[in-house]
Amino acid sequence: MPGQGWGLLEIATAHRTLTIEWNGKGTDRVSDALQGKWALILGASSGFGAASARALAREGMNILGVHLDPRRTLARAEAVVADIEAAGARAIFYNTNAADARRRAQLVASMAETLSAEPVSSIHLLVHTLAFGTLRPYITDDPANAVQASQMDMTLAVMAHSLVYWAQDLVHAGLLRRGSRVYAMSSIGSQRVSSHYGPVSAAKAALEAHARQLAVELAPAGIAVNCLMPGVTDTPALRAIPGHETILQQAHAYHPAHRLTQPEDVAQTLVVLADPRLTWISGAVIPVDGGESLVAAG
Repeated sequence: MPGQGWGLLEIATAHRTLTIEWNGKGTDRVSDALQGKWALILGASSGFGAASARALAREGMNILGVHLDPRRTLARAEAVVADIEAAGARAIFYNTNAADARRRAQLVASMAETLSAEPVSSIHLLVHTLAFGTLRPYITDDPANAVQASQMDMTLAVMAHSLVYWAQDLVHAGLLRRGSRVYAMSSIGSQRVSSHYGPVSAAKAALEAHARQLAVELAPAGIAVNCLMPGVTDTPALRAIPGHETILQQAHAYHPAHRLTQPEDVAQTLVVLADPRLTWISGAVIPVDGGESLVAAG
């Protein structure tokens, strides 16, 4: 049973198989490879996480979703669950702090118990999209307005270090197994400097370093670990950055395709990368930006 401090919502229906045309010759059941497998999405109620949950459910995957929503934004998670159900998949969502060690342990135990009774008892895909941190600058005229140690630590703990701890716990619980794969959301901010982005930039750089290390340490177990690097995307996380309107306008202007990256672009990339037949990509940072990083202003 769930521990106190977080909620649990489960919806189960029959699976739906998606059939598409393949190279103009007959049909190929894209969903067959993913049908009935489980994806765990950290940050599942908005942005990349919500789009990924919906896209993966349309391919037949069941979704474990962790999100942190107060009453005023809880409808976002409920809408994602409804869309997963409409696609014919199962949704088990937990409203709690994914970066809290005690609650993470409770969640992993609950997931292990739930999946132990399932035909597929492991997590095929872990998606880390946690985005919560400080946007304070490093240096200010008034030291009280600069980033403080606790704020820096919190930003890296949520957006970077939590990837390591989730991977550890899921491996030890037997939920990540041979053939499982992990994808974490980085950004070009891991390499570039931008005002108000210092602590988050540090977190993204650390996230990529963690993913590389995990890729090497989990290689003998047959578990792949990578980062995705989406282009500038209009998400709730980006809208929290001061001056985000200018960021969006500039990205649209210099993008070679003259449009922004959409959460659905990233979600569809994850669908392809979730294919069990893809086993030899690990330790990479994969741009999902339509060429934006090739021409982006430094």
